[in-house]
Amino acid sequence: MESVYQHFRKEEREFIDKVFGWKQIVTEQYRPKLTDFLDPREQKIIKTLIGENPDVHVQFFGGYKNAERKRAFFYPDYIQPTLDDFSMFAFEIMFPKKFVTLSHREVLGSLMSLGLKRSKFGDIIIHDETVQVMVAQEIANFLQLNWNKIGKISVRLKQIPFEDVFSHEEEMDISLITVSSLRLDAVLANVYHQSRQKIKSLIENSLVKVNWKIVEDAHFEIAEDDVLSVRGFGRSKVLAIEGKTRKDKWRIKIGIQK
Repeated sequence: MESVYQHFRKEEREFIDKVFGWKQIVTEQYRPKLTDFLDPREQKIIKTLIGENPDVHVQFFGGYKNAERKRAFFYPDYIQPTLDDFSMFAFEIMFPKKFVTLSHREVLGSLMSLGLKRSKFGDIIIHDETVQVMVAQEIANFLQLNWNKIGKISVRLKQIPFEDVFSHEEEMDISLITVSSLRLDAVLANVYHQSRQKIKSLIENSLVKVNWKIVEDAHFEIAEDDVLSVRGFGRSKVLAIEGKTRKDKWRIKIGIQK
């Protein structure tokens, strides 16, 4: 097991253990296992650990083609997965659009205030005036009964078919940067053109996330495919670490959200 752990970050060990537990359910009990919604980093860990395993297969679904958060369905050979296996609903939030608008933060905050775990709902999509949210089937009735306000705005939920969910590709500006180290503060300072001290302060004040989790250590080392977000500055992704320059600096390809 230690040989597996060494390929991942220390804080990911707990999730790795969960993945092996889900795999064990399929191999030993010969039955499927459905997870909650997972972020892209967790999905990548699963793909790496399961690989081309002949005894355990896994598929992901988040409600639409380019979904970020998805449920994983682990299954043995005898099962052919369908959308029903993912136990997921798509809802459109109905509200008086002529008078108000809703932001992603307001919708997310309202959901969390109901006492729900973040893992029980997927992407929140805002397209023009339309707001849609993917939710686990097990909380759907609870939401329909209890989610009637976002702030002071009265809302109601309308279930929609998955084909009516807005699919969108995140647009990014691609740039190549060179940094003295792979430390989080060094990379973010370069990406967002801020001083290391400014970035360090943001990190220490819990305003920086790596792969959707708050990181408060400026020395944290970034890796390929990491998604970085800084409150007030936006989101970026480490597309590739292309090695070192002659001056011993790291060359990194970064995608910055438009």
